[in-house]
Amino acid sequence: MIRAAVLVPAPDYPEEWAWAFDVQAAALERGGITVEARPWNDPGDLTAFDLLLPLVAWGYQTDPRRWLQVLDQLEQADVVTVNPVPLLRWNSNKRYLEVLGAKGIPTVPTMIIERLDETSLAAARADFGAELVIKPLISASAYGTHRLGPADPIPSDAAGRTMMVQPFLRSVIDEGEYSLMLFDGVLSHSIIKRPTAGDYRTQPHLGGTEVACAVPGGALEVARAALAAAPAAAAYARVDLIRLADDTLGVIELELIEPSLWLQHAPDQGASFAAAIAARAR
Repeated sequence: MIRAAVLVPAPDYPEEWAWAFDVQAAALERGGITVEARPWNDPGDLTAFDLLLPLVAWGYQTDPRRWLQVLDQLEQADVVTVNPVPLLRWNSNKRYLEVLGAKGIPTVPTMIIERLDETSLAAARADFGAELVIKPLISASAYGTHRLGPADPIPSDAAGRTMMVQPFLRSVIDEGEYSLMLFDGVLSHSIIKRPTAGDYRTQPHLGGTEVACAVPGGALEVARAALAAAPAAAAYARVDLIRLADDTLGVIELELIEPSLWLQHAPDQGASFAAAIAARAR
């Protein structure tokens, strides 16, 4: 029997997370992997485990310095981490979207501004249009994300910070955001996520909903290209895509750390997920 530690939120994390942990843990247990939850910010002694999975390390974006320290500790301790630490570190900072774009992979147009002020925001509007979305470079679950209208000032928590700026794409409301789940590079299933009325964010804790869907045309090719551009192979991956202004699909997020994998929508209920993890342990 393989023993796995799964990183979960710190004890003071305010959102419900068992709904994601329980589905993934059940799939792993069915695949012959015993699971123990450990808080991501203080995982303790991991020597008794065959591997570590950061699958529900929610909240790391609120303390990025501690998160990077944990990754360094895992690497120094030679803990078998899935996905591997270099991939987790790369995926923690959304500068990876620049890497993907530079390699010709369709992505949401993105500008990284080192110190956001009204002058740089005006320059972004000149390039992207009057409606924008801004996010910190280390962000998850819509943390620090703001939608700015044509006359909206910079929010106080973003002023002077390094921020990612993107055009606001109405397709997230009109069509939704697609997520493709791949295990060891093989497609498992796909869903479409939609925000609640009056919002643009698709996260469940903000009222977003999801349903299983067929893979839209061109999505799998983009997802595979994005994963091929990463610095290491991913045992599990969720690739989020959105309809761009030219009616093609582009990557909005590449989720290789702690994504909900929506295994309840997988035809095999997560068997291929568990097999990909078990193979890394061996």
